Amino acid sequence: MDRYVAFLRGMNVGGRRIKNPELCAVFEGMGFVGVSAFLASGNVVFEGDGGVEAGTVEDGLREALGYEVPVFLRSADEVRTVAGYEAFEGFDGERDGKLQVVLLSEVPSEEARDAVMALSGDGDMLEVVGREMYWWPKGNLSDSGLGLKAVEEVLGVFTVRTKATVERLAKRFLVG
Repeated sequence: MDRYVAFLRGMNVGGRRIKNPELCAVFEGMGFVGVSAFLASGNVVFEGDGGVEAGTVEDGLREALGYEVPVFLRSADEVRTVAGYEAFEGFDGERDGKLQVVLLSEVPSEEARDAVMALSGDGDMLEVVGREMYWWPKGNLSDSGLGLKAVEEVLGVFTVRTKATVERLAKRFLVG
């Protein structure tokens, strides 16, 4: 069995609430094993036969919950790579903001990468690597000048986690 992490968008926001044990039960009902949820923001670690696809998980969640849940599926190796990646290597300035990881459904085209880089303002640093965009705002997210709706128009639907969350998830569930 292969180990995966499903990063779910929009969990426990907008009046939709699901507790981690219920969320784990949904994944187990889809036939996955070794299911664990991390934090209350829709991070689910599980094992499944090779070839698990985000669409399959989305279909199972829609059937169980009655609403759409975008899923950003990563293998254990991919999550370890993201957790270990040193974004903005060589930057020696100071930043107050927390480094964010924007998880995408697919690798953006060069044109999309260029378009999203053009959206960054003075306070936002962006780096696109594979299916992730590393975003380091200068301060709080609410102070950022980066328009997330505009980013979504360019890159498609995404979900965001702090880099620290991805690192903690990898350390706790994906050692090795």
